[in-house]
Amino acid sequence: MILTIETIDLQKHPRFIDQMFCMRAEVFADRLGWEVSVVDGRETDRFDDEGPLYLLSVSEETGALQGAVRLLPTTGPYMLRDVFSVLVPGGAPESPLIWESSRFTINPHVFSVAECAKANHIVHRTTLELLFGIVEVCQKAGVDQIVSVFDARMARIFRACDCAYEVIGTPTRIGKTMTYAGLFEMTDTMRARLGAVGKLPSSVLADPSWKAEEG
Repeated sequence: MILTIETIDLQKHPRFIDQMFCMRAEVFADRLGWEVSVVDGRETDRFDDEGPLYLLSVSEETGALQGAVRLLPTTGPYMLRDVFSVLVPGGAPESPLIWESSRFTINPHVFSVAECAKANHIVHRTTLELLFGIVEVCQKAGVDQIVSVFDARMARIFRACDCAYEVIGTPTRIGKTMTYAGLFEMTDTMRARLGAVGKLPSSVLADPSWKAEEG
Protein backbone atom coordinates (compact mmCIF):
# COMPACT_ATOMS: atom_id res chain seq x y z
CA MET A 1 0.00 0.00 0.00
CA ILE A 2 1.33 3.44 -0.97
CA LEU A 3 0.76 6.37 1.37
CA THR A 4 1.28 9.77 -0.29
CA ILE A 5 2.38 12.63 1.95
CA GLU A 6 2.59 16.24 0.81
CA THR A 7 4.75 18.75 2.64
CA ILE A 8 1.69 20.47 4.06
CA ASP A 9 0.70 17.18 5.74
CA LEU A 10 4.06 16.20 7.23
CA GLN A 11 2.89 16.98 10.75
CA LYS A 12 0.09 14.44 10.36
CA HIS A 13 2.57 11.58 9.90
CA PRO A 14 5.54 12.27 12.19
CA ARG A 15 6.29 8.61 12.86
CA PHE A 16 6.51 7.63 9.22
CA ILE A 17 8.54 10.71 8.24
CA ASP A 18 11.03 10.10 11.04
CA GLN A 19 11.31 6.42 10.09
CA MET A 20 11.85 7.37 6.46
CA PHE A 21 14.77 9.68 7.24
CA CYS A 22 16.32 7.04 9.54
CA MET A 23 15.88 4.42 6.82
CA ARG A 24 17.56 6.69 4.28
CA ALA A 25 20.54 7.17 6.62
CA GLU A 26 21.02 3.46 7.08
CA VAL A 27 20.67 2.62 3.40
CA PHE A 28 22.53 5.48 1.73
CA ALA A 29 25.19 6.31 4.33
CA ASP A 30 25.75 3.02 6.17
CA ARG A 31 25.10 0.37 3.52
CA LEU A 32 25.92 2.12 0.24
CA GLY A 33 28.55 4.51 1.59
CA TRP A 34 27.22 7.60 -0.16
CA GLU A 35 28.51 11.00 0.94
CA VAL A 36 25.27 12.27 2.43
CA SER A 37 24.47 14.41 5.45
CA VAL A 38 23.33 12.42 8.48
CA VAL A 39 22.33 14.21 11.68
CA ASP A 40 21.06 12.30 14.71
CA GLY A 41 20.73 9.17 12.60
CA ARG A 42 18.58 10.83 9.93
CA GLU A 43 19.52 11.61 6.33
CA THR A 44 18.06 14.75 4.79
CA ASP A 45 19.18 17.15 2.09
CA ARG A 46 18.17 20.56 0.74
CA PHE A 47 15.64 19.05 -1.62
CA ASP A 48 13.57 17.92 1.35
CA ASP A 49 12.98 21.65 1.88
CA GLU A 50 11.56 22.13 -1.64
CA GLY A 51 8.06 20.83 -0.96
CA PRO A 52 8.41 17.28 -2.30
CA LEU A 53 5.75 14.62 -2.46
CA TYR A 54 6.75 11.48 -0.54
CA LEU A 55 5.47 8.04 -1.48
CA LEU A 56 5.75 5.51 1.34
CA SER A 57 5.21 1.79 0.98
CA VAL A 58 3.43 0.73 4.17
CA SER A 59 2.12 -2.65 5.26
CA GLU A 60 -1.64 -2.34 5.53
CA GLU A 61 -1.69 -5.11 8.14
CA THR A 62 1.17 -4.05 10.44
CA GLY A 63 1.79 -0.39 9.58
CA ALA A 64 5.50 -1.15 8.99
CA LEU A 65 7.38 1.18 6.67
CA GLN A 66 8.68 -0.94 3.78
CA GLY A 67 10.18 1.69 1.47
CA ALA A 68 9.93 5.25 0.20
CA VAL A 69 10.64 7.56 -2.72
CA ARG A 70 10.61 11.34 -3.17
CA LEU A 71 9.07 13.25 -6.08
CA LEU A 72 9.84 16.85 -7.09
CA PRO A 73 8.75 18.93 -10.10
CA THR A 74 11.51 19.84 -12.55
CA THR A 75 10.31 23.45 -12.66
CA GLY A 76 12.13 24.14 -9.38
CA PRO A 77 15.36 22.94 -7.76
CA TYR A 78 15.98 19.22 -8.23
CA MET A 79 18.90 16.81 -8.03
CA LEU A 80 19.70 16.10 -11.69
CA ARG A 81 19.95 19.77 -12.62
CA ASP A 82 21.51 21.10 -9.42
CA VAL A 83 23.77 18.23 -8.28
CA PHE A 84 24.32 15.85 -11.19
CA SER A 85 24.42 18.29 -14.11
CA VAL A 86 27.53 16.49 -15.43
CA LEU A 87 25.15 13.77 -16.61
CA VAL A 88 23.23 16.17 -18.86
CA PRO A 89 25.75 18.49 -20.54
CA GLY A 90 23.01 19.67 -22.89
CA GLY A 91 20.81 20.73 -19.98
CA ALA A 92 18.40 19.00 -17.64
CA PRO A 93 14.68 18.66 -18.41
CA GLU A 94 12.41 21.43 -17.14
CA SER A 95 8.67 21.02 -17.59
CA PRO A 96 5.52 20.91 -15.46
CA LEU A 97 4.86 17.56 -17.12
CA ILE A 98 8.14 16.04 -15.86
CA TRP A 99 8.88 15.23 -12.22
CA GLU A 100 12.02 13.79 -10.66
CA SER A 101 12.14 10.75 -8.42
CA SER A 102 14.98 10.44 -5.92
CA ARG A 103 15.94 8.75 -2.65
CA PHE A 104 14.31 5.46 -3.72
CA THR A 105 14.75 3.29 -0.63
CA ILE A 106 13.77 -0.20 0.54
CA ASN A 107 13.74 -0.78 4.31
CA PRO A 108 16.35 -3.46 5.12
CA HIS A 109 14.65 -4.24 8.46
CA VAL A 110 11.08 -4.67 7.33
CA PHE A 111 11.19 -8.47 7.54
CA SER A 112 11.16 -10.69 10.59
CA VAL A 113 13.52 -13.66 10.97
CA ALA A 114 10.69 -15.97 9.92
CA GLU A 115 10.28 -14.01 6.68
CA CYS A 116 13.95 -14.07 5.67
CA ALA A 117 13.49 -17.04 3.35
CA LYS A 118 10.97 -14.98 1.37
CA ALA A 119 12.84 -11.68 1.64
CA ASN A 120 13.91 -11.45 -2.00
CA HIS A 121 10.37 -11.93 -3.22
CA ILE A 122 8.89 -9.45 -0.74
CA VAL A 123 11.55 -6.80 -1.37
CA HIS A 124 11.05 -7.19 -5.08
CA ARG A 125 7.32 -6.68 -4.65
CA THR A 126 7.93 -3.59 -2.51
CA THR A 127 10.16 -2.19 -5.24
CA LEU A 128 7.46 -2.85 -7.80
CA GLU A 129 4.79 -1.35 -5.55
CA LEU A 130 6.78 1.88 -5.27
CA LEU A 131 7.41 2.02 -9.03
CA PHE A 132 3.75 1.29 -9.72
CA GLY A 133 2.77 3.94 -7.18
CA ILE A 134 4.91 6.53 -8.95
CA VAL A 135 3.11 5.82 -12.22
CA GLU A 136 -0.32 5.90 -10.56
CA VAL A 137 0.37 9.20 -8.76
CA CYS A 138 1.81 10.82 -11.88
CA GLN A 139 -1.16 9.79 -13.98
CA LYS A 140 -3.52 11.31 -11.43
CA ALA A 141 -1.47 14.53 -11.44
CA GLY A 142 -1.21 14.75 -15.23
CA VAL A 143 2.55 14.16 -15.24
CA ASP A 144 3.87 12.49 -18.41
CA GLN A 145 7.42 11.52 -17.46
CA ILE A 146 9.71 10.88 -14.51
CA VAL A 147 13.40 11.70 -14.67
CA SER A 148 15.79 10.03 -12.27
CA VAL A 149 19.48 9.65 -11.49
CA PHE A 150 20.46 6.05 -10.77
CA ASP A 151 23.47 3.79 -10.63
CA ALA A 152 24.27 0.47 -12.29
CA ARG A 153 22.67 -1.45 -9.42
CA MET A 154 19.32 0.26 -9.94
CA ALA A 155 19.65 -0.12 -13.71
CA ARG A 156 19.78 -3.90 -13.20
CA ILE A 157 16.71 -3.73 -10.96
CA PHE A 158 14.79 -1.72 -13.56
CA ARG A 159 15.62 -4.29 -16.23
CA ALA A 160 14.54 -7.14 -13.96
CA CYS A 161 11.26 -5.32 -13.25
CA ASP A 162 10.57 -4.63 -16.95
CA CYS A 163 10.64 -0.93 -16.05
CA ALA A 164 11.74 0.65 -19.34
CA TYR A 165 13.63 3.94 -19.48
CA GLU A 166 15.48 6.14 -21.96
CA VAL A 167 19.00 7.18 -21.01
CA ILE A 168 19.48 10.91 -21.53
CA GLY A 169 22.72 12.87 -21.51
CA THR A 170 26.02 11.12 -20.86
CA PRO A 171 26.42 8.21 -18.39
CA THR A 172 29.35 9.05 -16.12
CA ARG A 173 31.34 7.23 -13.47
CA ILE A 174 30.65 8.97 -10.17
CA GLY A 175 32.59 7.49 -7.30
CA LYS A 176 32.86 3.76 -7.86
CA THR A 177 29.88 3.20 -10.13
CA MET A 178 28.45 4.22 -13.47
CA THR A 179 25.65 6.72 -13.02
CA TYR A 180 22.81 7.41 -15.43
CA ALA A 181 20.03 9.92 -15.98
CA GLY A 182 16.90 8.31 -17.37
CA LEU A 183 13.40 9.24 -18.47
CA PHE A 184 10.49 6.95 -17.60
CA GLU A 185 7.14 7.21 -19.38
CA MET A 186 4.14 7.35 -17.07
CA THR A 187 1.86 5.42 -19.41
CA ASP A 188 -0.82 2.76 -19.10
CA THR A 189 1.66 0.36 -20.73
CA MET A 190 4.26 0.98 -18.01
CA ARG A 191 1.61 0.61 -15.33
CA ALA A 192 0.35 -2.66 -16.81
CA ARG A 193 3.87 -4.12 -17.08
CA LEU A 194 4.75 -3.32 -13.46
CA GLY A 195 1.39 -4.56 -12.25
CA ALA A 196 1.79 -7.85 -14.10
CA VAL A 197 5.34 -8.49 -12.86
CA GLY A 198 4.41 -7.65 -9.25
CA LYS A 199 0.92 -9.20 -9.33
CA LEU A 200 -0.38 -5.88 -8.02
CA PRO A 201 -3.99 -4.67 -7.78
CA SER A 202 -5.28 -2.00 -10.16
CA SER A 203 -4.49 0.66 -7.54
CA VAL A 204 -1.86 0.60 -4.78
CA LEU A 205 -2.71 3.94 -3.19
CA ALA A 206 -3.89 3.88 0.42
CA ASP A 207 -7.59 4.12 1.07
CA PRO A 208 -8.33 7.54 2.62
CA SER A 209 -10.10 5.79 5.49
CA TRP A 210 -6.92 3.93 6.54
CA LYS A 211 -5.58 5.40 9.80
CA ALA A 212 -1.86 5.78 9.11
CA GLU A 213 -0.63 6.49 12.63
CA GLU A 214 -2.83 3.74 14.06
CA GLY A 215 -1.60 1.20 11.49
